[in-house]
Formats: sequence, C-alpha cells, structure tokens
Amino acid sequence: MSGAVLALGERVMLIDAKDRHYLITLREGAAFHTHAGIVQHDDVIGALEGSLVRGSTERSFLVLRPTLSDVVLKMPRGAQVIYPKDLGAILMQADVGPGMRILEAGIGSGALSMTLLRAGAIITGYEIREDFAAQAKKNVYDMLGNDVAYDIHIRDVTQGIDEVDLDRIILDMPEPWDVVSHAEGALRPGGILLAYLPTINQTQLLRETLRRHSFGLEETVEILRRTWHVDGRSVRPDHRMVAHTGFLTSARRLVRRAEPA
Repeated sequence: MSGAVLALGERVMLIDAKDRHYLITLREGAAFHTHAGIVQHDDVIGALEGSLVRGSTERSFLVLRPTLSDVVLKMPRGAQVIYPKDLGAILMQADVGPGMRILEAGIGSGALSMTLLRAGAIITGYEIREDFAAQAKKNVYDMLGNDVAYDIHIRDVTQGIDEVDLDRIILDMPEPWDVVSHAEGALRPGGILLAYLPTINQTQLLRETLRRHSFGLEETVEILRRTWHVDGRSVRPDHRMVAHTGFLTSARRLVRRAEPA
C-alpha cells in the first residue's frame, strides 16, 4: 500500500450511486461486472483513494480502501460473523491491547481474529472445524498479511487448554460454560474471560457457572446500533437498525472468589 494511490493487488471498495458496496481485489486486465455497468480494474489501479471512476454505462463509482468493518461484512464466510458493533465492544470489555496473549475459541470466519490482531494481540485459536479454520486463515491473511501472530489449532476447547498465563480468553461458541474450569487454570490472575452468546438462557447458564469458580466482576451487556437519516431539515432515526445480535459476558479471573457477606 503506497499512500493514497491504489495499487495492483490491493482490495478496494466500489460504491455506486445507490450506496451499494462491492469488495474487489485489483488485477491487471480484469473487469468487475455490476448492474450499474462494468468497471475496468486498470481504471482503478493508480487512481487516488477517494476518486470517482466511470463504468461502461458512464455511471460513477466511488473507490476507497475498505475499512475493517467493510471487510467483516463482505468477506467470504464459513460461519456467521460477529457484527462490527459487537467487535468494537469486545475490544473495550475485554480490554485488549498490544502484546496480550489471547486464546480465541470458535474462530468462525476470522472476523474477531482480525479485530484482535489489529489491536496488537497475539492469538492462539482453537477451532473444531478444519473448513472454518482454513477460511478464517485466508480472510485474516488477505486483510492483514501473513506476518501476524496467529496460530490456529484444530481441537475442542472443552477438552482442555494447553496454554497458561493467558491474558484473555474470548469464546464464540454455544456452550462456553464447559470451558470455565479450563479457563480458570489457563488465565493469569486478573485476566479476563469474555463470551459471545446469542440467547439469554445460554448467558444465564454461563453466569451461574462463573459463580462456582474463581471469577468475579461479571458483566453482561447487549449492544444496539441505530443510525440516523440526516438530510437538510429532515432529521429522524433510520427505519432499520441493527438491534439484538448477541450478549457479551465478561468476568475477571481472581485468586479466590470472595464469598458474599
């Protein structure tokens, strides 16, 4: 990537007049076909990011490098991804920072992995499905390059965790309560366990399990995202919003759980 100039081999986002987004990788002599016309890759290569390029029907497309959020929503996936609104909250609730050693279980399509790696974390991943692991690796390397601290193992985290003194454990799986006892031994004191779950019944089971182990300061949150329509004096909430996607539950690893007075 060279400054603002778009180069051969880069991934870019084309946006048409109806705000439809298309993620493409620039290749010499290639063309991208849409209902609004055909865009020649050669017309994009060498252009400045933020430029307008014309398609075969003379309609214009805005061209930009994709954000991480764009990639998460548009990339190939084997499993349902965690939405960007939750990914940002995970970084804060799990207090992720550079150099932290994180175990991620339930890799899915790699959206969470990308987010954690971009924050500077060192990721060990446990995934039971080889096809999901392969797709996640491809998505991560396409976005961040091969020089990232990303090590995936095909294994079931409910059967145990080999790593010790981990800073964080982040779970995206249907039964995280089966991991709590293993996490208790794998996390350093003060470390954080965070789980992403779609239903409140699952969340309740997790909270009950955490209370039986050396964890404290439990917190469960749900992130709702509402955009607004702003056009001159017409100002109102958009008719659609990204409401419930999942519950984020976090807890701190303690030396010994304090008994209630």
